[in-house]
Amino acid sequence: MDQAKEIVGHMMKNDAFSQWLGITVVSNAPGEAVLKMTVRDEMTNGFHIAHGGISYALADSALAFAANGGGRQSLSIETSIHHLLAVRAGEELTASASLMSETHKTGLYQIDITNRKGERVAWFKGTVYRTSKEWNL
Repeated sequence: MDQAKEIVGHMMKNDAFSQWLGITVVSNAPGEAVLKMTVRDEMTNGFHIAHGGISYALADSALAFAANGGGRQSLSIETSIHHLLAVRAGEELTASASLMSETHKTGLYQIDITNRKGERVAWFKGTVYRTSKEWNL
């Protein structure tokens, strides 16, 4: 098993929130991750659309898996999201994270969240702090 898959597998096994969301890892590599999940009724707000925190949490998990897959333990230090389309219960979301820029201490990532039709429902930007700790599994 390659290092990125081993790291993300370890992270996912210990990530109760991502498990509760029903996230599955479609693929991952250093600096990249693709995750999927289906929005459930209990994830909707008073307007019967997905709470903004749901797509945010999916993107945040994609950020973490992409950033840590390279072998250095990394933590988010700044994130933002733009919600573009309403999401309803039953819809499957895909979060695709990719590294945009990296220095010795930081990484900048873009995460696109799309629905089954391939429409972008949200756009997330995240910056991580790359610690000096390597993943040793």
